[in-house]
Formats: sequence, structure tokens, C-alpha cells
Amino acid sequence: MDENLKSTDTGNILPEPPRPDAETGAMNDAQAAVDTQAAMPPAETQPADTMTAQVLGTRPALLALSHVNKNYGSKKVLDDLSFTIGRGGVIGLLGPNGSGKTTTIKLIAGLLVPNSGEILINGMAPSPATAAMISYLPERNFLPLGEKVSYLIDYFADFYRDFDRRKAYEMLGRLGVSEKERLKNLSKGTREKVQLILVMSRRAELYILDEPLGGVDPAARDYILDTILSNYSENGSILISTHLISDVERVLDDVIFMADGRAAFCASVRSIHEKHGKTVDELFREVYKC
Repeated sequence: MDENLKSTDTGNILPEPPRPDAETGAMNDAQAAVDTQAAMPPAETQPADTMTAQVLGTRPALLALSHVNKNYGSKKVLDDLSFTIGRGGVIGLLGPNGSGKTTTIKLIAGLLVPNSGEILINGMAPSPATAAMISYLPERNFLPLGEKVSYLIDYFADFYRDFDRRKAYEMLGRLGVSEKERLKNLSKGTREKVQLILVMSRRAELYILDEPLGGVDPAARDYILDTILSNYSENGSILISTHLISDVERVLDDVIFMADGRAAFCASVRSIHEKHGKTVDELFREVYKC
């Protein structure tokens, strides 16, 4: 990680948390983002508590990770990971292979349990209640291949009270996917479209998308990104993990660069453009070049 990189976020996330007013919880203007920006030491030497990404505004944070550690046996995957995001934004969770992105996502979704640290979704630890607030798209197929698309829509409509059947069929039509086809007869890219349609047809508070465009043809990517943008509310947020940064950059509000299991850099896309004079993709390639 480039030691000259600055955490220059002015959006949903900040490198250091402003201190809330004791009575109102409102953020003190004197402790705003522009006053807390500081040059970053390399990720491997940076104290973890200085890299907590903190939400602006007075509403409770939608998602907060505090000093989260996760090991697989003797291998440490997440190392004192801390960041907080608010509502109404699209956040890119970016990093090279092995940086801990998918593990982070699975912890938030409640599929894994951290060895230590705290994860809060809308102020609550992962549980069936928080799972109902999250619409999660995993990197790999999670649907039964032998079922018809129409059956999968019925299943989601029965299982999730916030599922919008009309929206699902509308997206199927726009992407040219037949409801009568069985999943096993569809191409890999079309299966991924079906999964994304099902996930984005819910009215969730937090959407977590792990590589949502990995197998989707370039011609459909713009529509899918527009679908993602138009299908979440101002009270919700979307966390996207992807390697296709140049494709998704136009929909991102903020980014979190992960390195060695930590949130090594948190910034708004606008600040990257203005203060570094680069696109997110260019900065990513520069920071993580071999």
C-alpha cells in the first residue's frame, strides 16, 4: 500500500470517527472529515483503530465492524478489521485475491462467526432478525439447477415478505430470460442474471453482492448496474465486492480497499477523482501492482 495515499473520504465513510455529541448524537462540525484526513502509513504497520471508517450524519450506522478477527486454523484472514457505513450509498469492497473480502461478506451475512470483534447490522449482532434485512448474492450459484425460473420466483416470494414478484418478472423480461426455463438449461451468465434478479427484487436494507458481474456478458452489464441503482432505497445501502472495477465505478459512492485482512484505505469516489486525479480503477492498479 502506497504510504503517500490519503484517506480523503467526504461521503459515507471516514478514516477516523468524529465524536458524537453526548446529548444529540450529532456529529460536531469541527470534527468533520476534512479535519481528520491524514497521510497513511503502509497497511502492515498502520494501527487498526485509526482506520475505522465512520458514517456521516445523525442516523444510526447501518453496518459496523469493530476489531474483527477471523482465522481459518492457523491462517489469519481478517486482522483487526474495522469500518462503518451508513445508509443510502453504494460502497465498493475492493482488494486483491486473499485480502479477506469474501470472508468479510460471509461474516456480515451471518454465514461465519468471527474469532473476536463485533459486527452490528442496524445496531444488532448477526441473527435471523438481521438476516431478514440483508439480501445476499454469493459469488457461486446457490439455486437448485433442476427448478424452473418461475418456481424460484414463487419460492422467494413465499420465503421473503419483502420480495416484489412484479419487479422480478419485469427484470426477467428486460434481460430476455424465460420464466419457463430450468436453471440447468441456462448458460452460466444467464444463471447469474437470475440470481441477481432474485436478490435485487427484495426490498432489503442492505444488499451484499459478491462479484455480481463475473459471468455476465458486457452487453447486459449496464442494465444490471442500472437495475442495482434503481432497486434500493435511500435508507438502504449496497456493498459490492468485485474485480471489475472499471465497470462498476460509475455506480459507486465510496470504496474500501482491503489489504492483509484490514480496511487499508477508505474514501469517496469523488475525493479519489479530485485529490488523486485518478479513477478508482487506476488508483487500485497503482496501489496493488505486482
